[in-house]
Parts: sequence; C-alpha cells; structure tokens
Amino acid sequence: MSVTDDEVTTGPATGGVRWKRFGGMLALTGAVSAGLITLTANGVLAANFSISGMPFTVTATKLYGEGFEQFATIDNMIPNSPNEGDTGGQMVVIVSAIDTAELTKLCQSVSLGGMFLKITAGDAGTPVKAKTLIVDSDLISGNANFQRINVGQDASTLDKVTDPGTGEKIRGGEGVFAQQADIVEITDLRQNNYATTAARFTLPHLRMAFTDDGC
Repeated sequence: MSVTDDEVTTGPATGGVRWKRFGGMLALTGAVSAGLITLTANGVLAANFSISGMPFTVTATKLYGEGFEQFATIDNMIPNSPNEGDTGGQMVVIVSAIDTAELTKLCQSVSLGGMFLKITAGDAGTPVKAKTLIVDSDLISGNANFQRINVGQDASTLDKVTDPGTGEKIRGGEGVFAQQADIVEITDLRQNNYATTAARFTLPHLRMAFTDDGC
C-alpha cells in the first residue's frame, strides 16, 4: 500500500506495540535466517555488534525525523551470554532508522538491579540531534504522525536513510516486511531498546548519574 496523502496520523497509543512478536510473525514469512540477518549496508547498524541482552528505556517528549525506515531483524548476544534466558541468544527486533533526527527532553535508563544508570539531554531548550540514528526495539509507544508513507515495502528496496560513511542505503533483507516515510513525528515517545547506533550524536545539557528511578 502506498499512501500519497501528505500525512498519516496514528492516535494515542494504548499500551504500545509488541514489536518483538509483530516482527517475528512478519519475518517468518520469508527466508528467515538469510533474510533477517543479512543487512545490505556496511555502515552503522545496531545489529553489527553483539548486544548485551539487557534492555534499556528511552523516552522523549518529541521526536522529529526526516527519512524514516522500519523493518524486522535479529540481534545476537555473545555465545553463552548470562542474559540469554530462553531466547537462545537471539532477539527478534524492529529496526527504526532515521536519516536526521531531533529529540526533545531525551531520557535513557538501564536497570542495574536496585539502581538505574540514567542519561538525560536536550532538556534546556536545545534538542538532541542525530545523524543516521538506528534503534533496535521490541516495544514502541507514542503518538505518531507520518508524511508520505509506504507500508508493506520490501525491506531490500528502502531508500530513505543513507550511511554517510559508505554512501550506501540502510536496508533489510529481501522479502522482509518494511515501511518508510519522508517525515516522522512522535510525541510522548517510549521505547524498550536493545541497541542504538548513530553516525553522529549531539547531546546538549548531558547529564549521567546513578538514580533510584528510571525514565
């Protein structure tokens, strides 16, 4: 389906979307191993390193992005990771890639058992800025507004996000469900993430501390 209207709006989230389950169902319709694990770009991709398997929370009052893509993939932990549980060391996640992004009042926290490591930035009038921002999540919630969106596009044909290091497009595997849009805006954003990468990340008014509560 190709949506040609200027914008598509999604109303307030009611508990978010379980991207892990959603991505798994979509991914299993094709060549699972080759299609999900093979990513055609050689640059900054969250899946190009072994994840710890510890989820972290990211919130922002607003995200604005130009050049947006989403597709399913598999992230891998190190062999015999203490965090693998019953996953076999693999996590089915949804990749959200944004060519240029701005985030207002960013908060990131990870639970360390009894305390949290919390990072805040972009809360003093200047937003956090990122180039080629790529996030691997299994839960996303918020109020989303897309402009010029394609839903159901083959992930190997995505063309909205470019790796500045190689000039290659960020893409998923052949036959994998994907969507892309010219512009994305999300308010009250909340994500459960396993990996984040960026070609450039600028965090004004950065603060990092151990706290009693997370984001």
